[in-house]
Amino acid sequence: MSYGTFEQTYAAAEDRYQQVAYRRTGNSGLDLPAFSFGLWQKFGTDHPFDTQREIVLRAFDLGITHFDNADRYGPPHRAAQQFFGKVLKRDLAPYRDELILSTKAGNPIGPSPYLRGGSRKSLLTSLEHSLRDLGTDRVDIFYSHSPDLSTPLEETVGALVSAVQQGKALYVGISNYPTERAQEVVALLRQAGVPLLLHQPRYSIFDRRPEQNGLLKLAAEEGFGLVVYSPLAQGLLTDKYLTGIPEGARASNSAFLKPDVIDDTYRQRAAALNRIAEERGQSLAQLALQWVLRQPQVTSALLGASSTWQLEHNIRALDFPPLTEQELALIDEHGVHGTGLKL
Repeated sequence: MSYGTFEQTYAAAEDRYQQVAYRRTGNSGLDLPAFSFGLWQKFGTDHPFDTQREIVLRAFDLGITHFDNADRYGPPHRAAQQFFGKVLKRDLAPYRDELILSTKAGNPIGPSPYLRGGSRKSLLTSLEHSLRDLGTDRVDIFYSHSPDLSTPLEETVGALVSAVQQGKALYVGISNYPTERAQEVVALLRQAGVPLLLHQPRYSIFDRRPEQNGLLKLAAEEGFGLVVYSPLAQGLLTDKYLTGIPEGARASNSAFLKPDVIDDTYRQRAAALNRIAEERGQSLAQLALQWVLRQPQVTSALLGASSTWQLEHNIRALDFPPLTEQELALIDEHGVHGTGLKL
């Protein structure tokens, strides 16, 4: 893929810190924007660089300072990091101290046994590649992407601690960890003097596992924050699929959202949630985002976007009044856990 060349003409919006609320991350001293930007999908070499760049720069203009990445994101793997590294070099370098850059390692990115899992070799080698991809000497947050039950947890946690001790990460986090294993990570990190900053779970009106498995309770007790991903359930909590699957929609070509989950049951429940949103004067997406952010343990919700319009629309979710007890009860009635998802 050719990225082309252009002069560095970007200057960040002067009012960027007046656009999005910031929230404290657990018991740390770090504030994150209520919305973070994730490069999980649509930031590989199969999408136009200029469009991707426009979205990322607009996100920063809107006060989104946290950009979430992983060695696995693409396609191909590492492409999303390499893309962001180009934007950082060409546009955002003057603002590096204002950015929170995160990356993750541990999910498979190749056939080698050293390109997967939670070993010290895998995690720290991936981090070195990520730093080169991003063109920076450190990331702000380094995550273990998923638990690896074949590797001693002490080794995985030790690699995270080393990343901080070596000055290659300021904070550490975990993603997709069961609550019991997350609690073990908290204890091991505390012994090493490197607290757990964040856990990154999936959480939405249709996926309530953080409520059910005790993760919200653990976060409150142990003082770490949550950055939640898929708050719109891969688009199921938008108006996109209320009447079917539009041509070119994610459900027609994604490994993470299959057409068979968009059935009559899903459409009935989504339509009811959409009516609640309409009565509040907002979209279903805005309702869904406001719903996850109502939890004090949720520091930030990860957004993706395929256009600046979509990004701008979604961050307006917090412009609406808080959800009432009656509205939350109605959402519970129709927002049934597991709807549209392969759990």
